[in-house]
Amino acid sequence: MHLGSRTCIDYVHFTLKKKIFHQNVFQVQFESPDPARSICLTEACVTVASKIVEALDRSTDPCQDFYQYACGGWVRKNPLPDGRSRWSTFNSIWDQNQAVLKHLLENGTFNSSSEAERKTQSYYLSCLNEQRIDELGAQPLIDLIAKIGGWNITESWDKDNFLDVLKIVSGPYRAQPFFTVGVSVDPKNSNSNVIQVDQSGLFLPSRDYYLNKTNEKVLKAYLDYMVELGLLLGGDKNSTRVQMQQILDFETALANITVPQDERRDEEKIYHKITIADLQVLAPAVEWLDYLNFVLSPLELNDTEPVVVYAKEYLQQVSDLINKTDHSLLNNYMIWNLVQKGASSLDQRFENAQDKLLESLYGTKKSCTPRWQTCIGNADDTLGFALGALFVKATFDKQSKEIVSHMSCLNEKILNFAQQVHVLMCTPPLIHHGFLGLIALIYFINIKNIPANRQQDNFFQNMINFYNFSARVMADQLRKPPNRDQWSMTPPTVNAYYMPTKNGIVFPAGILQAPFYAQDHPKALNFGGIGVVMGHELTHAFDDQGREYDKDGNLRPWWQNSSVDAFKNRTECMIDQYTQYTINGEHINGKQTLGENIADNGGLKAAYHAYRSWVQKNGEEKRLPAVNLTNDQLFFVGFAQCVCVLHTLIYNKPDSSSSDLEDVSTVMPLGTPLRDLTGNVWIHL
Repeated sequence: MHLGSRTCIDYVHFTLKKKIFHQNVFQVQFESPDPARSICLTEACVTVASKIVEALDRSTDPCQDFYQYACGGWVRKNPLPDGRSRWSTFNSIWDQNQAVLKHLLENGTFNSSSEAERKTQSYYLSCLNEQRIDELGAQPLIDLIAKIGGWNITESWDKDNFLDVLKIVSGPYRAQPFFTVGVSVDPKNSNSNVIQVDQSGLFLPSRDYYLNKTNEKVLKAYLDYMVELGLLLGGDKNSTRVQMQQILDFETALANITVPQDERRDEEKIYHKITIADLQVLAPAVEWLDYLNFVLSPLELNDTEPVVVYAKEYLQQVSDLINKTDHSLLNNYMIWNLVQKGASSLDQRFENAQDKLLESLYGTKKSCTPRWQTCIGNADDTLGFALGALFVKATFDKQSKEIVSHMSCLNEKILNFAQQVHVLMCTPPLIHHGFLGLIALIYFINIKNIPANRQQDNFFQNMINFYNFSARVMADQLRKPPNRDQWSMTPPTVNAYYMPTKNGIVFPAGILQAPFYAQDHPKALNFGGIGVVMGHELTHAFDDQGREYDKDGNLRPWWQNSSVDAFKNRTECMIDQYTQYTINGEHINGKQTLGENIADNGGLKAAYHAYRSWVQKNGEEKRLPAVNLTNDQLFFVGFAQCVCVLHTLIYNKPDSSSSDLEDVSTVMPLGTPLRDLTGNVWIHL
């Protein structure tokens, strides 16, 4: 649903990209090693020091370009792999995690006592069985389309079965034409689940790809992709192109009524709780009671069932669009949604078609990703918790599970942070009340029931079984209280996230390793790594969306009006700051990225001050050999190297969260303030 968890991976690499520091402020005249100072010469210290030095570009003045200084060596040694639009530290660790999982699943002595783990291995092996996949070709999807009722692209079609097709495509097969339907926590009552309906229906990454005239090259590539898939499924060349153009035009019409994401950030405004009867009046093109009873079978709903709608105007307009569109085109569009979901489980020809589209979208070359890696990713997407159990048992010891207690001073610093921020202008007990409810979870193993009938010789059918299973699981949640132990990321994932409706943060096992965390690394690196990630996710509780949720995870106006006004005034400055940055000549939408920008700034501040608190209690650490950095300097360099990234896009970001952090200027070494702090939302930490 729209209430996606806030994560760090997609935005934090912006933090120091093309960083230009104020001259003579970040004046890094690194001190020569002082023999009187203690140097750490353990094997771990020597190894990590070598990696840090290797990633640096010492020829660059960090006062001019800190990102290049911190990551230039890493960039030289890590060319962008073929088939990738971006490559970062996160990707590198994920590759390592995948290699571990490959070894476990392909081990000839694999003999797990867990049925879930055995099914996961069967699923993975069915994906690896390319010979069988090639033998089946496009036939599994062709048969499925025929079973649903046919497609005018591949056969003559003249039926009046709009609702029947919509129910089947979006129910057991989990495609999402026109809109999404799901069951999740009610944002205004975090102790119950509710049906949720939102806008959907676009294949390309955002509405701008359809509406911006500069994207004509992408639209042509998308049309070519659509036509190629239609031909692979048996369509006629001429009629297929004509009908696919009609589908693309219909998607463009959907894009035109789709509300931009930057206009959906105020969750209080877009939340509308109505009944199914009200929904029928709002969007009469769909027989909602019939539709929802089928999608959420075997539940029996009536028209008084509550539904949370997040795109009220969109649903009105999509209903009008459906009513005035020919049924043949509606059927073509719905089946196209199903084709998109099923194509990735078919033979190499479908993958080749996708590679050509991705090259146009992201500038990537043809993927050279080994099949096993594709299959590990697929298994993680579908059966990730059973897969995660294998991963954790093989890679993590008990000591690794104590990271939260090791970093407890970070939690304390965030609490102090929230109490001290004068921009909120509300009483400290209110902030304290909101923060104490927040929970931190580091999770390792959480095996769920998984679909039966895993076959090692039919990957496509295994995918279909998974979609059917996930639909049943979704329906089963409606009459149950929310499961606070249910997570949105699997254990091997290299990321973390904040859950507003649970007021909690989650750190998967996959990220709890170097360079983010290692027990024998200097605390400066751990605080600059996993500490910043923790601070980032904690700060999401007080970003422009997280602040709307109280300590129990309920969406309600719990701030004083004066506090909201002051907060919005401060965030306007940050929106303006980030809107100045460009990608490929296009300005970033500072309003859309506001939550991540606030979290980047707040997380870095919190982690650094938490590290200083640790030093005050425990004393200065030994320094690393050969790096010529104080431990405070090491904190910032370590943070930067955790988010080194390559991308097919070109960034021009002259300022960033480090430029909003006055402490940087005091550690590398003392100087005038790094920049005017008008763009700093949280001005007291």
